[in-house]
Amino acid sequence: MTEEIREFIIETVAATGGHLASSLGVVELTIALHYLFDSPTDKTIWDVGHQSYVHKLLTGRRDKFHTLRQSGGISGFPKRNESEHDCFGTGHASTSISAALGMACARDLQHKDYKVIAVIGDGSLSGGMAFEALNHIGHLKKDILVILNSNEMSISPSVGALSSYLNRLLTMPAYNRIREDFDYLLSKVPKLGERMKDLAKRLEEGVKNLLVPGAFFEELGLRYFGPFDGHNLPLLVETMGKIKAMKGPRLIHVVTKKGKGYPLAEENPGWFHGASPFEVKTGKPIKISPRPTYSEIFGETICELAREDKRIVAITAAMCDGTGLTYFAEEFKERLFDVGIAEEHAVTLASGMACQGLRPVVAVYSTFLQRAYDQIVHDVCLQNLPVIFAIDRGGLVGEDGPTHHGLFDLSYLRHLPNMILMAPRNGAELKAMLRKAVKLSSPVAIRYPRGQIDEEETGKLLEIELGKAEVLRKGGDGAIIACGTMAKEAVSAFHLLSKEGIKVTVVNARFVKPLDEELILDLAKETGIIVTCEENVRAGGFGSAVSELLADKGINCPVTSIGIKDEFVSQGKIAELKEEHGLTALRIAKALKELRRRDEESRNNP
Repeated sequence: MTEEIREFIIETVAATGGHLASSLGVVELTIALHYLFDSPTDKTIWDVGHQSYVHKLLTGRRDKFHTLRQSGGISGFPKRNESEHDCFGTGHASTSISAALGMACARDLQHKDYKVIAVIGDGSLSGGMAFEALNHIGHLKKDILVILNSNEMSISPSVGALSSYLNRLLTMPAYNRIREDFDYLLSKVPKLGERMKDLAKRLEEGVKNLLVPGAFFEELGLRYFGPFDGHNLPLLVETMGKIKAMKGPRLIHVVTKKGKGYPLAEENPGWFHGASPFEVKTGKPIKISPRPTYSEIFGETICELAREDKRIVAITAAMCDGTGLTYFAEEFKERLFDVGIAEEHAVTLASGMACQGLRPVVAVYSTFLQRAYDQIVHDVCLQNLPVIFAIDRGGLVGEDGPTHHGLFDLSYLRHLPNMILMAPRNGAELKAMLRKAVKLSSPVAIRYPRGQIDEEETGKLLEIELGKAEVLRKGGDGAIIACGTMAKEAVSAFHLLSKEGIKVTVVNARFVKPLDEELILDLAKETGIIVTCEENVRAGGFGSAVSELLADKGINCPVTSIGIKDEFVSQGKIAELKEEHGLTALRIAKALKELRRRDEESRNNP
């Protein structure tokens, strides 16, 4: 059965892309969970959720699995409205224990009877939120099971015959009944009883800690069991079956191997963590483009800058490869700081560095930077510290869906005092903006998309002037002001409109903050119509900034903002999503023509 599941997942992900290595690593663990617990009555929360493919297969979604991560198909993460077996939607790390404790509290308040299980990896456990939840579990003493899946380390020497024997002993019902009876009897002995209980507990922990690394969790108030071989299905069923019958907070530690059963993924779990479609026999991507990605351009440029300026350091939250910092890590090992899944810490760490004269660059995905909003406000912007945020995956990211689209950053960053916010339209501008950022003495955010740049743009060297936009096309029949890569769609809209005899000015904004106020005000007066476009939510975004400027200056100029409406965007190919949400040249051209029509009507009918 395990081989069949692995083969099915490999074949599917080879066609659709997805999180392969992590799902292959939890096949036996997932089977054991579904064998022992009654889903959906019992609640299992998968931290992050990229390891939930086996769970989806075992809960009635095999026939739809070929639609994985596709538009209208099943999600690559647990999703509450997809199945009753997905009891909690995930996509970001370190949330499972908090959610599980919340469900356990609700269960007890409602006098219901079901089990709650949180499955969390060692990477996710590095997030502070997970420790906050563990601390609270130990305080509340709720009946909850935490499964810690270590998949980045080999099974330690302590997982041998003696350790296995000890763990079997500790999980035996007879042993636990004796322990509970012993505690009860000692508690009845005046004065001496509590001291004896404490001595017995210390003796048990002393023996156990010689063999298993559970002292930390025991001190937090969770009974610790493990580590166990996470690929030994009979052992998992036997052990977890015994622990299931216990009460109170418990933690089972299992050790698995990412990519288990697919040698190519075992050898390179990083690439197969979030793989694009690939050939099963070779593991090579099906589509290989000679054009570099924005992440690669960032990585190359930050290395160039670091060679020139020793103050530059790079910070990542467990996303060194994904953000393009691989070469920086090799060349400037002592100047790279990987904080694990701890974005809040990453931002305040950067602020501390900036206080002492360094130029920290925080490389992070847009969706993950949301987690550190308070730190950006208080620790960076309030103190006006020169921290540079290299925000990857800004805008639509495609098949990973709503938990990973970077559609809110322009809105949640532009209203912060002291923040300078840029959005390049190509690789050349990204290089220039990074060079500009290290010269500035205030917080800077550079927001760029996932994907490849246009080939002809890679070799250009530009000088970026603070707060100045770029005019790409000239015309007096209206203005299109585009943010970031939407400039390409704006130029295409120019050509569509030109065929109808409508000549417009197209502007690449470059800066969301500060705006090029002089240019925008001139365009409003000269053309009388403005369309803004951005790959961001419209509420509070770039278009809002333009409208606010015109309102503040008392200029009555019709403005239409092209962007994402007040909704979460589902998964799908980026081109499909742009079409669905109107982020296209055709939609821009249509919006400008509609604005012209309404403006003409208002002039004729004052």
